[in-house]
Amino acid sequence: MSDLPEASDKLCPQCRQSLPASAFHRNRRRPDGLAFYCKTCAAARSEASRRKRGIAPQRRAAVPVADGLKWCPDCEQIKPVDDFPRTTNASGRHSYCKPCHVARGNESKQRLYGGNREYHLRRRYGVGEKEFQELLAEQGGVCAICRRPDPEHLDHDHRTGWVRGILCFNCNGGLGQFKDNADVLARAITYLRGTTWQRVLIHPGVFQMCSPTRGRPPSQRS
Repeated sequence: MSDLPEASDKLCPQCRQSLPASAFHRNRRRPDGLAFYCKTCAAARSEASRRKRGIAPQRRAAVPVADGLKWCPDCEQIKPVDDFPRTTNASGRHSYCKPCHVARGNESKQRLYGGNREYHLRRRYGVGEKEFQELLAEQGGVCAICRRPDPEHLDHDHRTGWVRGILCFNCNGGLGQFKDNADVLARAITYLRGTTWQRVLIHPGVFQMCSPTRGRPPSQRS
């Protein structure tokens, strides 16, 4: 009788055991479609690597956790799984509950970027608070459109991602509502000039209020 392993078995180079394919994780990049080490050895190697890199062992609940519940390592509380953010990993949920998940995110943004605003500016627009303040100073500290002071919104071209200027809330929202369409904005200007009273210069230093060319008077109040 031969002592050679069956064709379906695979030798793990770590534990030197010949094990069935089910004892190995799948790996499409390898010729046999299986991981190099068996699941047990792979887990041990991963844990050893984490310790070598200074990562503390994963904490686990001191008591069994029933189905439909999950233990949060940060607040050390057992909560319903719905209290944990969804993710794409095997369990479908993050390791930390929603409040702890948010707190960890804020701590990371503070540590890596100096705060939520710097993180937001860098991630969405590719600039930081320093560049924001420099651009605002170039505008004289006012909105690039209405000239009101202390605008807070960074405007950018949605097609190219290029930053265009600093706007107030109303002007930034207005451009968004008009979808950055210059033709529509021009028609809006023509519309306003034809339906609202205009202050027109008739002589140097002399202005006259002109009535609209179209429109209807307001209805009588009851």
